[in-house]
Amino acid sequence: THGVDMELFAFSERTQPYAGLGSLARPVSLYVGRVSYEKNTEAFLQLNVPGSKVVCGVGPLEPSLRARYPHVRWLGVLPRDVLAQVYACADVLVMPSRHETFGLVMLEAMATGTPVAAYPVEGPLEVVGEPCAGGVLNADLSQAWYQALAVPRHEARARAQCFGWAYASQLFASFLVAARRGSAWPALSIHNGVTQMSSESSTI
Repeated sequence: THGVDMELFAFSERTQPYAGLGSLARPVSLYVGRVSYEKNTEAFLQLNVPGSKVVCGVGPLEPSLRARYPHVRWLGVLPRDVLAQVYACADVLVMPSRHETFGLVMLEAMATGTPVAAYPVEGPLEVVGEPCAGGVLNADLSQAWYQALAVPRHEARARAQCFGWAYASQLFASFLVAARRGSAWPALSIHNGVTQMSSESSTI
């Protein structure tokens, strides 16, 4: 499975200020991804919800949408460590795509404690969960947004931990088989999220 770096995208019990955004009206709604038709970015921009909207990403629709939505904060592409700070600053991450195959940005946001509002489609169903744990899925995106505000940040973090590197490594190791019967390989273990080979071996 895809995984998320739980240390880089560190958890915060409360939203954290990010100097690059200055003082924004709360709640802060965040979109992270390509600014394009297939990502349905404008559905996020059209949401009639209180607070402020922030977009991280670039794409072919960016120039026209920036002109039409001047009140939105446009941050472009950010280094991952800075992006982690922006996630922690947000109250809700909005995933407006109806065709998302996975959506790693949802995991990154949830790892920091920021819940997700999305449509109940393939990617969010897998990542956010059903029944929802790391956010809210609803065919009405604005309803998902309002309900996501009530999701405790620690619950969003707990859902992201199901996709941490430790779990992903253990899952990978569980699928390993010997190349031929009777051969052996070092047993794998996880320590602080790092896969290690022990001196003990397993044999088929």
